[in-house]
Amino acid sequence: MVFFLLYALILAGGKGTRLYPLSRRANPKQFLKIVDNKSFLRNTVDRIKTLVNKDNIYIVTNENYINRIHDELPELKSDNIFTEPENKETATCIGLSAIKLLKRDNDATMIVLPSDHYIEGEGEFINTIKQGIEIVEKRRGLVTIGITPTRPETGYGYIQMGEKILNYESIYKVERFLEKPNIEVAKDLLSKGNYLWNSGMFIWRADTFLREMEKYLPKMYKSMKDIYEAIGTENEREVINEQYELIDGISVDFGIMQKTRKAYIVKATFAWDDIGNFSSLSRFLKQYNNQNSVSKNVFLEDTENCSIFGGDNLIICFGVKDLIVVNAGNVMLIMDKNRDQELKHLVEELKQEKDIDEYM
Repeated sequence: MVFFLLYALILAGGKGTRLYPLSRRANPKQFLKIVDNKSFLRNTVDRIKTLVNKDNIYIVTNENYINRIHDELPELKSDNIFTEPENKETATCIGLSAIKLLKRDNDATMIVLPSDHYIEGEGEFINTIKQGIEIVEKRRGLVTIGITPTRPETGYGYIQMGEKILNYESIYKVERFLEKPNIEVAKDLLSKGNYLWNSGMFIWRADTFLREMEKYLPKMYKSMKDIYEAIGTENEREVINEQYELIDGISVDFGIMQKTRKAYIVKATFAWDDIGNFSSLSRFLKQYNNQNSVSKNVFLEDTENCSIFGGDNLIICFGVKDLIVVNAGNVMLIMDKNRDQELKHLVEELKQEKDIDEYM
């Protein structure tokens, strides 16, 4: 069954810097075809279109990626692509999308999905979303999807499950959010059994979300209200640009979800990975001896616990361990496997080097 009053909003404006140099400014993570022969963005759309009418699937991105999105999703109408003048974090881009959808439908229910996640078990995924939709409609909640941890992961945020909702097998009130922990805290959270990974997927009515924004982010809400009044006028783009200059960006978790009393979490049963770093991506490579993970054009000798992402050139590793090696055309990355969470900060430093801008 396809629900016609539902709207899917896919977040596709990220740069994917934690997978540099595979992911770059002109070809960020959501457009990469790594796990299968389809991009993450294409897979995200295909996954949700069994539940949401194709005309109700929207993308929010920045202006630089419009052509790429049309190439990946030729069936998508231009009006279904919302563009931001600059990245001001998730609360802002979701807020902009919420007011645009509310202008079109006063009863819009939004399913907010990152564009670059791997999900296995699409039937279970759809069932999980349906449970969230029911809570949204019955309780006007802000719903997030939680993933049962399978390892002590330091790259994800965590959510503590609170009171179980009666008559629902897998729905709880949110007790609290935790940011990415160190390894010892992650082990403790795993052993407690009442913490889930924060997937970054949400479901809510657009009007409910905006009321919570008004309560917890009043300045941002005022900007969104001004944009709402300008939607459909000849000044719309000018007003959006002006308000984005005034907005202090913040993530939806920090800005709203950690503060609201309306937060619910659905415990998911499908397999999930945000493939947010090379350690995650390594799980999709061919598993070799001595805890090595390799792709194509790789030769290993006396090598241990390395992840090798080969390209057109042959990579030979001899007498090394605990490395990530990435051959990405005109950029080669070699780094300590235990420091892949720091790659994003390294990329920010590289951006300051003007003479290497062409490699970014």
